Amino acid sequence: MSDAHTGPQGPEATEHAHDPEVLQLAAKVFDLARQGDTDTVAAYVDAGVPANLTNEKGDSLVMLAAYHGHAATVEALLRRGADADRANDRGQTPLAGAVFKGADEVVKVLVAHGADPAAGTPSAIDTARMFEKTELLKLFKAA
Repeated sequence: MSDAHTGPQGPEATEHAHDPEVLQLAAKVFDLARQGDTDTVAAYVDAGVPANLTNEKGDSLVMLAAYHGHAATVEALLRRGADADRANDRGQTPLAGAVFKGADEVVKVLVAHGADPAAGTPSAIDTARMFEKTELLKLFKAA
């Protein structure tokens, strides 16, 4: 039986997730996010790849783009419905990852899209304190 809110149930729902072609496409899109290929990532999401797609570690496309300093890719994903606060399996958020990597432009994009500086473990606030990023702490307070 199918539910309008959760989608199809049963074997059909997971069948595509184990298809080698689907896994290969997902790996390609994750690599594109890491590389900051904004136009191609956006085209894949526009064609139906979930904006909140995650890998085996729970890293979302936004997390990978944020961690690698690609503000334009992060922006494109957020505009297409990606969750700015989606934590990976270790509890890390894209915002904390961007603070850790010193990707201040990514931090600004995430904050502009409502990312919560207090979310995750460690949070972006904790990470900014650890690295004495006072300008980011001011930005978080203003948000």
